[in-house]
Amino acid sequence: MIRNDLWINGVNSVDSSSPQCVKLEDNEPLTLQSDGDVVIGGFFPLHYVVSESQHSYHNKPQTTLCSGFDQRAFRWMMTMVFAVEEINNNSNLLPGVKLGYRIMDSCDNVHTSLQSLFSLVNDKTQPETSACLSGSPIPAVIGLASSSPTRAVAQTLGPFNIPLVSYFATCTCLTNKNIYPSFLRTVPNDLFQVRGLVQLVTFLGWFWVGTIGTTDDYSQYGIQAFSNQFKQQGGCVAFHLTIPTSPTMAEIQEMADRMQSSTAKVMVVFATEGQLLDLFIELAQRNLTGLQWVASEAWVTAGLLTSPLFHPLLEGTLGFSFPGVRIPGLKEFLLNVRPSLKPGMELINTFWEEMFGCRSSLKVSSDESKDAAEIPACSGLEDLSLTTSSYSDVSQVRISYNVYKAVYAIAHALHTLLNCDSAGSDKRKCEKQNPFTSQQLLYYLKTVNFTDQFGEKVYFDSNGEPVPLYDIINWQKDIKGKIRFIKVGSYDGSGPVGKQLQVKQSTIVWTRGQSQVPVSQCSPSCPPGSRQARRTGEPHCCFDCLSCADGEISNQTGSTECIKCPESYWSDKDRVKCVAGVEEFLSFSDTMGIILVALTSFGVILTSIVTIVFHHYRTTPIVKANNSEISFLLLLSLKLCFLCSLMFIGQPSVWTCRIRQAAFGISFVICLSCLLVETIVVLLAFQSNVPRSRKLFDPSHQRAMIMCTTAPQICLCAGWLLGAPPFPFRNPAYQALTGKIVVECKEPWPPGFYLVLSYIGLLAFVCLLLAFLGRKLPDTFNEAKLITFSMLIFWAVWISFIPAYVSSHGKFSVAVEIFAILASSFGLLLCIFLPKCYIILLHPERNIKKGMTGKFLK
Repeated sequence: MIRNDLWINGVNSVDSSSPQCVKLEDNEPLTLQSDGDVVIGGFFPLHYVVSESQHSYHNKPQTTLCSGFDQRAFRWMMTMVFAVEEINNNSNLLPGVKLGYRIMDSCDNVHTSLQSLFSLVNDKTQPETSACLSGSPIPAVIGLASSSPTRAVAQTLGPFNIPLVSYFATCTCLTNKNIYPSFLRTVPNDLFQVRGLVQLVTFLGWFWVGTIGTTDDYSQYGIQAFSNQFKQQGGCVAFHLTIPTSPTMAEIQEMADRMQSSTAKVMVVFATEGQLLDLFIELAQRNLTGLQWVASEAWVTAGLLTSPLFHPLLEGTLGFSFPGVRIPGLKEFLLNVRPSLKPGMELINTFWEEMFGCRSSLKVSSDESKDAAEIPACSGLEDLSLTTSSYSDVSQVRISYNVYKAVYAIAHALHTLLNCDSAGSDKRKCEKQNPFTSQQLLYYLKTVNFTDQFGEKVYFDSNGEPVPLYDIINWQKDIKGKIRFIKVGSYDGSGPVGKQLQVKQSTIVWTRGQSQVPVSQCSPSCPPGSRQARRTGEPHCCFDCLSCADGEISNQTGSTECIKCPESYWSDKDRVKCVAGVEEFLSFSDTMGIILVALTSFGVILTSIVTIVFHHYRTTPIVKANNSEISFLLLLSLKLCFLCSLMFIGQPSVWTCRIRQAAFGISFVICLSCLLVETIVVLLAFQSNVPRSRKLFDPSHQRAMIMCTTAPQICLCAGWLLGAPPFPFRNPAYQALTGKIVVECKEPWPPGFYLVLSYIGLLAFVCLLLAFLGRKLPDTFNEAKLITFSMLIFWAVWISFIPAYVSSHGKFSVAVEIFAILASSFGLLLCIFLPKCYIILLHPERNIKKGMTGKFLK
């Protein structure tokens, strides 16, 4: 059931006549305020300790109590007041418009910040019927200091398009415009600092560093982002140390031992000075000097660490800091602050009480405890110039400067929004009578672009980020032996790539007061002519130096890869440059090549003549005796054997390297398969004890046997060429001796070639064995003896070939193989066909059936 009214303590608090916005708090938080035509809100962490609220859910929640006054944050707040008054006194920026302010204490806490937020945007001077956030009298808010409260406030103001300009919240998460659409800031987020530190470290040649951090979000995010970007730039993190919240002496000593034993000499640190104190004391006691420290902005200007105890350790420290300026008139303004009993001055009174240990007159007059009454009353005449605190130290303000820029950014946005550039009849004035919304102000705030009195450009990018400007600080000793923070460069993240980092390297003093950049490396850079080889299980910055392979060079120190020389070039003996090489291979123009081509041509011609003779006398008994079809196939295969030798001559190419061995292997297998079939035919022809042998081994069976014995070689060659094909290779092995590069076909899998030869040898052995068995057949025409003799020549040639081939190199090994092919081909041709041609041409009287076996003659 849904009720239409709301009961609180038994009273109906909402009805049809109730206002739309109801204030539930009775106590207003302390506020510093000043009226104006446009009132700017402000949040500052004046207190940093918040008491834990106890909610009973029976009474309205009370205002949260805060303690622990922060004088530095009070200076930030008064800088906002100073900037507002400075703008009001400037007749050029907002003529005719008076800025006001309403500043509250956020207590650096999410809950108190939200409580103050709703009080801030609720104008008590207007009737309670006014809307809450949607009709807020505060068009813009400056704050907050830390990221968590800032995220809460920014997420609340975002849907209402009320601008929130932060001066110290650096979390990268706040760049999400979907969640924080109205958030802007005048302080760069942590990502810019990390980018700058990575550029600084790599610019100085440090790719082997150690990192030190703490357990808080600032340190963990910073170290993680730095490590990721550093690795992308080729760097390596040697180790990472995390300082516990309350470290023991054993933990401190263990971290010091790790740093002392490491080869890394550069330490990148994201922490505060207080968190580093114990570790630095231990390192100073060990006199562990020679380490180059790289500091984040959190401790790069820490006065606590400038004690003489740390001089030998920290001299030469480098790091990033926000740009520091000296704002004219700010110190005088701060020293002129005085307490007052006027409404809206309670925060100043609180500061005065904390500074001088007194109580304001208002509190003395109230009826409070006896102990509180014993505290002396504040006269208001106390002199701030006699005090020394972070409040009055304005020599180089940084966060205060961010507050100062935030106020001026809002003023410049109002300048454009109120059309303050228009010229009136008498003098220029802003059109303040025209109402505007926070959304309109947000639009113009995002587009501000001006240069302040210190020469810095102030504008926001698409994410509401400012110009990422940093000073590079170097810790140097002055003539009195004191550490001074000297600016030695700058970083502008908005600059073009390659020009963002500006470093005056000659002005930097390094660790131990040295003038040379320290070296931090796991392994020394490899000299020219070598490359880096990463060590297994170690970062890529740890490597060994390996000489470049033949045909490759490296002409720079620290090369990670060797460069392959262009074709027809080779590396010199130092492998630092490529020189033109003379290629050597068995060419057609060489004397040896000409002789081999001539022998090949002679073999092809001789085979062709025999083929013609056999074709012409194909009807004679001597041709028909062994199946003329097989004889012609044998002659064709022999011709292919001769021709395949030509593929071994000339400059090797991809296709000649692949085809020549396969052509050689298959051609010889066809040839030997034909001889095997002929041998079987001869044996069966004279086996009278085998009935019907002719029908068992007719021509169809012969052809099938040739195909079956050839198929394994074809499959073997196909698998070899598909799996590990030979390829052209420029072999430099003999360049140092001959000055020439041998171009040859390299066998990536030598067993493939030897398997091809083995199968040829197997067929030859079977042929030899069967022919040997038929050696005692009738002598009228003993085909078996001819085959036996041809196989003996074949075996003699190829047995001699193997040692000669293995012991030869370059074009000579190619010549040996060609000679073996030609010799075995000539042996087969002459032994098998020369006797038959002799009978056909010179003794035709013997070419009769009577001289042949008649079993296979039709």
